[in-house]
Amino acid sequence: MTAPARGPGPSVRTAFVPGSRLPGWVARFGAAHGGFTVRDEDDGVRLLAGDGGNALLQAPWPPDGRPGRGADVVDRLASLAAQPRRLGLLLVRRGGYGIGIASEGVLLASKTGSRYVQSRSAAGGQSQQRFARRRSNQADALVEAVAQQAAEVFRSAAFEYVVPGGDRALAELVLQDPALRDYAQLPRLAYLDVVEPKAAVLRKAAADACSVRVTVTDAAA
Repeated sequence: MTAPARGPGPSVRTAFVPGSRLPGWVARFGAAHGGFTVRDEDDGVRLLAGDGGNALLQAPWPPDGRPGRGADVVDRLASLAAQPRRLGLLLVRRGGYGIGIASEGVLLASKTGSRYVQSRSAAGGQSQQRFARRRSNQADALVEAVAQQAAEVFRSAAFEYVVPGGDRALAELVLQDPALRDYAQLPRLAYLDVVEPKAAVLRKAAADACSVRVTVTDAAA
């Protein structure tokens, strides 16, 4: 007996909305999706749309004793996200890095650079072993270089949180470097999935890290 064909799953997309624009975004979401009800959840505020879709709104940082103000949960979330907290951004991939200090979506200090680490090789035997050693040496050099640059940028201004992004494993290795010992102890915010961190990518990451993360799931077809 042939199993019934299944259609594609519901569409899911993510956007970043500054706190000052969140009330307007929520109003447009309701108009486009037949209204909504609000449910306060452990990981954020969920809007349950009249057409069966939903949107999860997540604050960029925890209240930490400074909750947002407002008449309802959405207003309070918007107020919380609009607070001028400072973040240290650490974005790294095999091709380069972007480091910055951000507040209210704007970079206060930054540094970007390139550093090459080879991709994996399909070769075997001794060639593969030589390649693996060379790649490991390049990765070690990248981690050390990025840690030194990050320490220099981070010393320029105090901040409350670290925002890692790019290659998770590389970012973690950089934060483990002795040069960043003090900064590695700070609370970490949500990881940012970014492409090679050029200057424009770093600027967008600064804005995203200070915004409400919105995950919209459309109703299943």
